[in-house]
Amino acid sequence: MKALLASTVLAAGLMAMGGAASAAECGNVTIASMNWQSAEVAANLDKVILESGYGCTAEIVTGDTVPTLTSMAEKGEPDIAPEAWVSLQPELVKRGLEGGKVVAAAKILSDGAIQGWWIPNYIADAHPDIKTIPDLFKHPELFPAPEDKTKGAVFNGPQGWGGTVVTTQLFKANGGDKANFTLVDTGSAAGLDGSIAKAYEGKQPWVGYYWAPTSLLGKYEMVKLGFGVDYDAAEWKRCTSVADCADPKPNAWPADDVQTLVSKTFADRAGPAMDYLNKRAWTNDTVNKLIAWMSDNQATGEDGAKHFLKENEDLWTKWVSPDVAEKIKASL
Repeated sequence: MKALLASTVLAAGLMAMGGAASAAECGNVTIASMNWQSAEVAANLDKVILESGYGCTAEIVTGDTVPTLTSMAEKGEPDIAPEAWVSLQPELVKRGLEGGKVVAAAKILSDGAIQGWWIPNYIADAHPDIKTIPDLFKHPELFPAPEDKTKGAVFNGPQGWGGTVVTTQLFKANGGDKANFTLVDTGSAAGLDGSIAKAYEGKQPWVGYYWAPTSLLGKYEMVKLGFGVDYDAAEWKRCTSVADCADPKPNAWPADDVQTLVSKTFADRAGPAMDYLNKRAWTNDTVNKLIAWMSDNQATGEDGAKHFLKENEDLWTKWVSPDVAEKIKASL
């Protein structure tokens, strides 16, 4: 009996040591929270899952695209950038990967970050022939400009945004002026959002620049127009994205590659936690709805993460093992 008891105690001790070793392997981990909602909630989601599911000690640190990716490429810090917009800083990311400081994990936005021209779904339903920018430019009468009802209007972002430059160039390339359209400068992010909200609440026509994932597209159902041509990378670099280029050609807007980047030092010791980071991915539709809920409820990133975990078990339980899933559920 004493021998049996001793072996049971030893087995329990070994199991405890194994759990402690697993937690020790994960250890302290820093997670970059960028200054926009989708990145904030992703960082908090990783914190909850890594701490409750894998025994890590996670700390969220404030970040932004350029400083975070620079620090990871040069110093291997922070440990995780959940939502790194790789397409915006390809050379920085390449330097980190090739220099052995950074490892690529899952593409967190499985369908990529999306930019382009959008119309409300009720306009798309009423006018099924409008599927592309060339289709749009056949119908200035359907999108009257605020200051001149005889012209059609395309609403642009504020000055200084890359998306504003590309929208201006696509407008030129597709003959917007000749089609009797005008570009409307909305002046600010709030002005752009306000123009959409005003149109949508009144079921009025609207077309213009926007992007996903965003809470606004989680609240208002919009349809992205096609471009009528395939993406041409050389033309994009030559002119589509260059403000003072005088002769832009029609082009498509590529989806941005948005990926989770992990420091090599953390990846090497993370064990099963790295399996999670290699699987964790969601779509723009999922994120749009989540951050719309956050905006409506003035919720923090932590609130959003816990709301997502409670409401989307069918999705996130595929990212982790059954025993880890039970630990996470118990923590909520």
